[in-house]
Amino acid sequence: MSSAHFAHDDVADREVRMRFATRMLVVQVATQIAVVAVCTGIFAWLGVQQLKAEADSSALNIARSVAEAPDVRSLVTTFSADPGTPDAAALRDGELQEYAADVTARTRGLFVVITDDHGIRLAHPDPDRLGQVVSTSFADALAGREVVTWETGTLGESARAKVPIYPPGGGAPVGEVSVGFERASVFDDLPALIAGIAAAVALAVAIGAVVALLMRRRLERLTLGVQPEELVALVQTQTAVLEGADEGVVALDDTGIVRVCTATVERLLGVTGAVGRPLAELGLPPAVAAALAGGGAPTGLPVGDRVVFVDVRPVRRGARALGRVAVLRDRTDVMALSGRLDSVRAMGDALRVQRHENANRLHAAVGLLDAGRVVEARAFLADLVDRGSVDWAVPGIELVGDAMLQSFLGAKALAARERGVALRVADDTFSTAPIDEVEDVVAVLGNLIDNAITAAAAAPAPREVEVSVLDDADAVVVTVADTGPGIADGEAVFAPRERDDDPDAVHGLGIGLPLSREFARRRGGEVWVVDAGGDGRGAIVAARLPGVRRAGTVRERNET
Repeated sequence: MSSAHFAHDDVADREVRMRFATRMLVVQVATQIAVVAVCTGIFAWLGVQQLKAEADSSALNIARSVAEAPDVRSLVTTFSADPGTPDAAALRDGELQEYAADVTARTRGLFVVITDDHGIRLAHPDPDRLGQVVSTSFADALAGREVVTWETGTLGESARAKVPIYPPGGGAPVGEVSVGFERASVFDDLPALIAGIAAAVALAVAIGAVVALLMRRRLERLTLGVQPEELVALVQTQTAVLEGADEGVVALDDTGIVRVCTATVERLLGVTGAVGRPLAELGLPPAVAAALAGGGAPTGLPVGDRVVFVDVRPVRRGARALGRVAVLRDRTDVMALSGRLDSVRAMGDALRVQRHENANRLHAAVGLLDAGRVVEARAFLADLVDRGSVDWAVPGIELVGDAMLQSFLGAKALAARERGVALRVADDTFSTAPIDEVEDVVAVLGNLIDNAITAAAAAPAPREVEVSVLDDADAVVVTVADTGPGIADGEAVFAPRERDDDPDAVHGLGIGLPLSREFARRRGGEVWVVDAGGDGRGAIVAARLPGVRRAGTVRERNET
């Protein structure tokens, strides 16, 4: 695949990220603007209503003050009592006109109008309209009701309040006072209110945009720059890879919390619901927990009836440490097959030695015949028939009835001899019937013999290993004793550990004895320490492997 193609993919990925980031930013800012706009409209409407209410309240209070003035009540009562129409010229210079003009100037209102009970203007901002009937209704005021409303009169639209004027002695209204404020004056504070709201809106939008940018940066930092579109593909790929592989995967963050735990791991470790929990709370065996928290167990770790290899790797992205990932591989069957293969290889080597030795003896017999020494040749062949084709030089090996097991013990004896250790078969050995599944027997027995040879080789002379094989119905019981220094702890040798964790240990190196015990237990058998030894005595380890002979073989042996 060309570099141009990869470059195109990188550009496409950046465009996807930019589209998503821009889209999210636009959506967030648009949402904030919409919310702020709605709030602004509501606040502006409330502000206008408040200004109108203040104007109405001011007009009503002023009108009440004028209507309750004693001079106003007295003069209006006098004009209302006169059946004729007041003289406009007299009203211009009258006391009511001066009083109304003074109130209008002091309150900065549009007008203060005073009328009698017929609606005749007794005071008005426009002197030419004095003595004329007002342009708006005055019936409510003469009925004794105060009215606050927005109306359009000769002076234009205004917020006005109409209050009845009562005579000094009480009784029915004799006139009204109408006080109004021009619309423009009512909303003089509206520009300042709108400016304040606009400033608040701009500040809110700016804060929202900054918060949106910070949230985007925080999201990208938490997701390590992976965008949602990529997260979907990542989850799909992770599920396909992790669940489709035979190996189990455990991911721990830098605080020791389990973030990924596949079904294979749950099956191998016997845990459930591990995701989101600390590793220390899963109830794992100490060796397993130490392997997951440390450098793993590359040489194998017995977990229940399985042998698991644990490979731990740190995970980093750039300069940031993200935690650790442990890959668990079930190698139980592989280890068992490896042990059987080693046993078969040992037997193969023994058979090769047997074939070579047999060929040498046949050559010797042929040489004797060619030399005409028939009597010697006959005696040589008779001795060969009596002793077998190969002299394994293993004392008591004739007590073992299975030919393959004999060959295996012979091969182990040759290997032990190279290390200065003598291997022999115990006198109490009683195994006459052939073994059907000899590979399983030699897999366990070979490990016990290897440990015993190592222990004996590390001790002073005499260096010996004694093997006992006993038949028990369909089972075989083997016992291996050595002249080594003994075992300090009979159970500790079955605990898993690294091969180099105890340079003085000779029994149970690595996963040998733990694997042998688990292998025997899977067959319903057991491996145990009969005598730990010490103080000049070597150790004795035994194993019982049931089911290595078929029912027919056992029946045939019993009949004979």
